[in-house]
Amino acid sequence: MRRALDLLYDGAAWLAALAMVGLLAMVLLAIASRQLDFHVAGTDAYAGYLMAAAGFLALAHTFKRGEHIRVTLVLGHVGPRARRVLEVWSLVAGTLLAALAAWYAVRLAWQSHLFHDISTGNDATPLWIPQLAMAAGSIVLLVAFVDELVLELRGRRVHPVPDEALRNE
Repeated sequence: MRRALDLLYDGAAWLAALAMVGLLAMVLLAIASRQLDFHVAGTDAYAGYLMAAAGFLALAHTFKRGEHIRVTLVLGHVGPRARRVLEVWSLVAGTLLAALAAWYAVRLAWQSHLFHDISTGNDATPLWIPQLAMAAGSIVLLVAFVDELVLELRGRRVHPVPDEALRNE
C-alpha cells in the first residue's frame, strides 16, 4: 500500500511538472507571437489553467515531504505528549479542510460539465477540463492527509525536516 501511495504522490508531481512545462510553452508562444505579429488565441487562458493545475497537483507531494509552511514555534516548546496531541489535532483539521476542498472542487467540475460552462475568453474552453486538475489535486491532497493521520495515530509517522531549516543561520 505504501508503494502505491508514494506512486500516486509522485505521479501527481510529475503531472504538475508537465503542467509547468506547458505553462512555459504558453508564455513563450505568447511572447513570440507578439514579437512576430501573429496572434494565438487563448494562450493567456491556457497559461492560467496550467498554472492552477501545477499548483493543485503538486500539493500532496509537497505536503508528504514536509515542504509546506509549518508554524513550529509552539511545537518546539512543548513536551512529546502535547506535541503528539497538537500533531493529531492539526492533521484532523487538515484532513477535514482537504475533504471540503476536494468535495467542492469535484462538485465544481461536475456542475461545469453538467451546465456546459465554457470560459468567457476567446478560447471558449469547457471549464470542466481545467477544473479536473484542481479536483484531482485536491483528492490526492486529501489522501495524503489521511495517510499522514493514520501514520501518526499508529506511531509510524516520520516528521520530515526540510533542508531550509538545516541551513538556518
